[in-house]
Amino acid sequence: RRSSQGSTSRLSGPFRAPTATSSTAYRRTCSRRSTTPGCAARDHWGPPVRPSGHHRRPNHTADVGVQLWAVSGASCPEGSVPVRRITEADVLRASSVRRFGRVPMARVRRDTVAGGHEHAVGYVAGDEYYGARASINVWAPKVSTPTEFSLSQIWVIGGTFGNDLNTIEAGWQVSPQLYGDNSPRFFTYWTTDAYQTTGCYNLLCSGFVQTNSRIAMGAAISPTSGYKGGQFDISLLIWKDPNHGNWWLEFGSGELVGYWPSFLFSHLASHASMVQFGGEVVDTRAEGSHTATQMGSGHFPGEGFGRSSYFRNLEVVDWDNSLIPLTTFHVTADHPNCYDIQGGVNAVWGNYFYYGGPGRNVRCT
Repeated sequence: RRSSQGSTSRLSGPFRAPTATSSTAYRRTCSRRSTTPGCAARDHWGPPVRPSGHHRRPNHTADVGVQLWAVSGASCPEGSVPVRRITEADVLRASSVRRFGRVPMARVRRDTVAGGHEHAVGYVAGDEYYGARASINVWAPKVSTPTEFSLSQIWVIGGTFGNDLNTIEAGWQVSPQLYGDNSPRFFTYWTTDAYQTTGCYNLLCSGFVQTNSRIAMGAAISPTSGYKGGQFDISLLIWKDPNHGNWWLEFGSGELVGYWPSFLFSHLASHASMVQFGGEVVDTRAEGSHTATQMGSGHFPGEGFGRSSYFRNLEVVDWDNSLIPLTTFHVTADHPNCYDIQGGVNAVWGNYFYYGGPGRNVRCT
């Protein structure tokens, strides 16, 4: 069912049988769960303690859908998880095995723009944070070249913006280089050293431990929103389990996806010092001018609902494992003539913002 405030998207069809022309197909096989060395099996931890306020269901939106491959009742057996096929073409697009599944530095917004990464984000800082939740509008923005990407995500951040930066990230992204197509896909990322040598997307290295046999990392999200058409979003919750200290990820209304073991991190082993929500693009200036890669819907935030992309019902998890509204919430854009952001608060969406833009235009060159 659909609400007037936007319906819930679902992960779609990653498990079709591969074809000769389908470099991003998923194998319809299930991998045994594995953990990072030193981490006990998933069943050892037991279920995490969810934050209080977790059962509030903003706007009474539709329940989270399931992947289309599972609609018929198919699923991976207990003790295994769905795995995306990695092909030779995937690795070749990354130019090397070492670079595959990793991203350049400057993934988190700083005071200056570096490495061609541009952001329009909202953030809270100056306190101890133990998680965050948001509903994220899903679009399929145009990406101009295969080496660029456009994403919308939550960042949970610890440490300084030096080499000790810790992040946990989840959202959706369009990345032709990583996935071989222009579909928005559910993803995660993590790092403990500012994207230098640690961390990766999804399950492409040891780190994130998937526990869900129905959700596939890197799966395409369907349906997507349309300009002046239907609006769809996904709800994500990241939080630190107070019992064992691991950082858990939930998709939709109750689907536990998996966790990042606490021992992966230095600063985030304790708590986060900042939470960011918003969009990011990479601008390679391949044509000598600003990229036309879009952020969000590809339209500026002033156009509002049905035209601009949004984040809504933003919350953080406090020291008492409670979901609470944001205080002292700030919004900022690196290049507002290219991609901008406008925040607000109301009784239905709580803290929210519209964000995004077309990239190159008469005011953005």
